[in-house]
Amino acid sequence: MYIVGLTGGIACGKSTVSQWLREKYNVCILDADTIAGEMSAPGKSLWQSYVSRYGPKRALLPDGQLNRAVIGRIVFADPNERAWMNRMAHPLVRAETLRRLQVLREQENTTVVLDVPLFFEAGWEDMADEVWVVYADEATQLQRLKERSHLSEELARQRIAAQMPLEEKRRRANVVIDNTGDLERTQAQVTAAWHALLKLRGKQGGNEVAQA
Repeated sequence: MYIVGLTGGIACGKSTVSQWLREKYNVCILDADTIAGEMSAPGKSLWQSYVSRYGPKRALLPDGQLNRAVIGRIVFADPNERAWMNRMAHPLVRAETLRRLQVLREQENTTVVLDVPLFFEAGWEDMADEVWVVYADEATQLQRLKERSHLSEELARQRIAAQMPLEEKRRRANVVIDNTGDLERTQAQVTAAWHALLKLRGKQGGNEVAQA
């Protein structure tokens, strides 16, 4: 099984690229955010960690779900809390991701895209055969984040600064998808990258879909 690590900066369009690969080429996508979301459901491992750390009054909404807005403000404002979160969450999500990859391997999937926002920050390079980084210039990234998440410029810059600089991610990438421009230009780059991968692996078409 060949694994492509897909990552990028916040609000750069990684999810758009992931969706395009799934819809256009029938690629099997394993999304770390989705896995983390499932592990954050009431009673699950991530949920328990946040409640233990911050207490139910701060960590939970009235319905028992995590109060992501409050937790987000805490961890993005305090580097020590963000470091705690990463030490806590990354190993748990990695272990579950590896388990699901093994399921997909046993189902004889040929290519899997591992969609991970903090791929480099979490040290997951050993899990992929090649890495694609979705990029946008700083002004575009900032504007998209402000609009998408309804953040002030200060908070948006705070969240961007919490990640590895995009230029460093570009340097480490095997493939860079520049999503600064329009969607058609981005899709053309994704198509070229996908066909280059197929050529490298001696394949002619898309990939079967199976979900772990």
